[in-house]
Amino acid sequence: MPRFAANLSMLYPQHAFLDRFAAAAADGFAGVEYLFPYEHRPEELRQRLDDHGLQQVLFNAPPGDWAAGERGTASLPGREQEFRAGFARALEYAAVLGNARIHVMAGLLADEGERARHHGVYLENLAHACARAAEVGITVLVEPINTRDMPGFFLTRQDQAQAICREVGADNLKVQFDCYHCQIVEGDVATKLRRDLAGIGHIQVAGVPDRHEPDQGELHYPYLFQWLDELGYAGWVGCEYRPRGDTSAGLQWLRDWQAR
Repeated sequence: MPRFAANLSMLYPQHAFLDRFAAAAADGFAGVEYLFPYEHRPEELRQRLDDHGLQQVLFNAPPGDWAAGERGTASLPGREQEFRAGFARALEYAAVLGNARIHVMAGLLADEGERARHHGVYLENLAHACARAAEVGITVLVEPINTRDMPGFFLTRQDQAQAICREVGADNLKVQFDCYHCQIVEGDVATKLRRDLAGIGHIQVAGVPDRHEPDQGELHYPYLFQWLDELGYAGWVGCEYRPRGDTSAGLQWLRDWQAR
């Protein structure tokens, strides 16, 4: 059975962020993930994990100016020092929180004619991040994101992400496979999971097309969860969706699956 982690950036929106750890534990989650930890001291977050018996699964490296619309700096020419300083900060947080995965967002590509230049910067920054992360046993993740939710994002397809991992050639560089993004961009999710399993370091789920609970929409998640078991996937599955209503009530899909 997959191990499910609560994404605290999206779930339990009725609670202040630091109170979401307790809510996730009360609903039976053993792991948590979220976008960014940097508004809080790492020791404060570590205490929440310890208080509620939770494992930190994943968070993102600093993305640039999120409020201004930036979505990562890893592929942005001229921002290399900022990216590397941000990744160093992410490693400092990971050392305290104990997670073994850090997601590095590629960033936006404003001009398709600049793709080759951005690609070269991306490879260099990922190689740097992987070298630093390998020193402390951490895996770096890259994630293809659909352009409906994030227009202009540099990385959009699973095969593109896997090819970049091969180009970098680091054993600790993997793909974060979000079933929601994959279905919107290219579909054929089960086949891609089988094809790319060795290169997948984390999986996330949400209903398509509305990014609500994974119990409605185009994807039949009971089949995909069984498929992950058959494939031998032993990692975490992050619940990165916007609840239709109360988060706890909406977790009936998870209770039903766990009762099988």
